[in-house]
Parts: sequence; structure tokens; C-alpha cells
Amino acid sequence: MQEVIMPKMGDGMEEGTLVEWLKREGDKVKSGDVIGTIQTDKATLELEAPASGILTGFLIGPGDTVPVGRPIAAILKAGESLPEGWGGGPSAGRAAEESKASAPQAAAVAEVPAVPDSSRIKASPLARKIAAEAGLDLSSVIGTGPGGRIVEKDVRAALAAGPKLPKPTVEPAVVPVIAEDQVVKLTRLRQITAQRTAQSKQQAPHFYVTVAVDVEAIQALRRQFEAEGSGKVSINDFVIRACALALRDLPEANASFQGDSVVRHGAVNIGMAVAVPDGLTVPVIKNADRLTLRQISAQARELAAKARENKLTPDELTGSTFSISNMGMLDVDEFGAIINTPNAAILAVATARKTVVVNEKDEIEIRERMNITLSCDHRVLDGADGARFVNKVKEYLQNPTRLLS
Repeated sequence: MQEVIMPKMGDGMEEGTLVEWLKREGDKVKSGDVIGTIQTDKATLELEAPASGILTGFLIGPGDTVPVGRPIAAILKAGESLPEGWGGGPSAGRAAEESKASAPQAAAVAEVPAVPDSSRIKASPLARKIAAEAGLDLSSVIGTGPGGRIVEKDVRAALAAGPKLPKPTVEPAVVPVIAEDQVVKLTRLRQITAQRTAQSKQQAPHFYVTVAVDVEAIQALRRQFEAEGSGKVSINDFVIRACALALRDLPEANASFQGDSVVRHGAVNIGMAVAVPDGLTVPVIKNADRLTLRQISAQARELAAKARENKLTPDELTGSTFSISNMGMLDVDEFGAIINTPNAAILAVATARKTVVVNEKDEIEIRERMNITLSCDHRVLDGADGARFVNKVKEYLQNPTRLLS
């Protein structure tokens, strides 16, 4: 018998939550088959079978959280059986019931036409969102993901192949005189986000430094790239490149607080905050100071896409030494981000917008500017350190040709 254990998918992972089983009790599996999905403290990842055989003995069900290393199921070879007393707890009983949920119902209810339950259809959060917005019934979509899971491309293919199902007509609801409170249970990712951000604000003394950056030169370069047919490069790509070079110039910002010491990291690994349907995740661009602007742009797009499809690997989620949170697409003037500990700082990027400014000749001009705010851990950086760093980033951004080499 081979135990299926809660795997350790990253240095800081201590426990994991089962999102769903993609195989059922009694299914034959091969080593390496994706049998379920696990929610860690950073993302949703695939759970692979450690051996070939019959998958059985589920000890946990969707939503259950257990420590790493704990058995959660078993894989039996021919002639083997589960040991006596295996999975006698309440979670195991619930897991077994849920694994058999797709079995035929009793004859007494078989005559009633079944209405597809979209909540039990295997689909990624992004696929569900797109289908809901388009009025597409997921039960009509064939999934090509692991275990028949419906992913984004399946939904888009279904939409391209045929007409959308009309959305049902809903009569206007009568607004109650007194609205009732709604209790929304936190997803595992939201629970972790709440825990980590509260911990960061409580333990790391934050201070903030804001500067306004003129982005006229960056926008001109972006238009030039598009006119040449060399592809799009976002403002965020320039920001990542500028931060990478600034961290190399000022290594005191590329650091972490550790008790009675400060560790200055040799590698420049930049985490970029990405919004996903049920929270926030931070994939990491490794050795960003050694990458060109184009390489950073390609990696950023790939990591963001993988984050939204819950396909990031543990290595792509760990090891950041500095982070960036960009809300420029959300029409904000300025904000201060919470430090992604153990990083010593995080840069918040606001929306670029036309602004009336007074130039060095005391003349009125209209320029495109955006505010960037550096949140610093005062245990690692002093005010002067933070000001030097954020102005170094500003210097690079206002002279973007230096970011092309």
C-alpha cells in the first residue's frame, strides 16, 4: 500500500487544504496522474498520485485542512486491502460520501429529470467567471484539464462554437424593508491573506514614501515599440525593470529582518501581486536584475496567466526579496501596500494620468504622471534609505532608455 500524504509544496508550507478530488474512490490511477487540487498559503496546486494502483481510503474531503505529511488517501496494488481502522474519523466518512456523490440515485427519484448542478462541475475559477458572464451552461462544456476539469480555453471554445444560452428572465425583486446580514465564509486563500497581512502590519513597523513619476518618455517608447511591430510592453514591465536595477544599486533595500540581524540578499527576486478570483497571489520573477525588459515582460505575462489558472509551481511562488503591487488599471491616485514579509519593502503603483504641472521654467504644462509609494520596514530601512530608493526608481523610470540595455 502507498499512502497519499499532504505534500510540502514550498519552504513555508505547514498545512494544506483539499480543494477537490479529481478522481473517485476505486479509480485506477498511474504514478504522476493528477488526482486532486490542494490550496496552499500561496496558490492552488495539483496533487499527483505517488504510485500506480487503485485510489481509495479517502481521509479528507473538500475544504478539510491538514498538516503536511499526514495521510489523506491510499493507493492499493492488486490483492492489497486497507489496514484495519483506516480512516475511521468523521472527515473520512464525509470524504467517502462526497467521492460517491456522482453515483446513480435511487429508483424512486430516477424518474425526476435532473437539473445540472454547476457547483459540482469541475471547473477553474476563471472558467466559471467567464461562463457566468456569458450566460453559458458549464454542463454543456467538455473539459480538457486534469481529470476532465473545465479551464478557460474550453469555455472560450464553447462560446466560439455556438450561441450563448439566453439568461433567464428574472422578475424585479421586492426590496425588503429591513435587509438581512449576509455571512460569507472566507476561502482558504482569503483566510491566509488575512493572517499574513495582519501579521505584517503588527510585526513590521511600516512607513511610506511617495513620489510622482513623469511617464511621458515611457509612453513614447511604448508607442514606438507598437509602431515597429515589436509587441507591447506594459508600464508595469518598466517598473519591474527599474526596481530590479535600483535594488542592485541600493542593496540595503533588497533585505529581510531576522531577529538580531538583517540579511541582504544576493539575488534580486521580485514578487508581483496578482489578483485572482478568490484572493491575491504573488508569483516571483527570479534574478530580475539579470533579465532584459523584454524577458521581464514575457515572464510577467506568463506568471500572471498561470496565477489566474492556478497553475503556478511552488518554485514560482517562493523566494521573493522585494515586491510590487500595481493598481494602475483600477483608477487610483495613490495607495500604500502592506509589506510582503519577510521582504523589507514593497512598491505600490497608482494610475498614470494627465496632470497640470509647473516645469523648471515656471511654465504650465500638461504631463502624464503616476504616483509610486514605497512601504518600508523601519527595522531594516530608515526614512533616508526609503527616500533614496524610491527616487532611484523614479530616476530610472524618467530615463527609460537606461532600462533597455
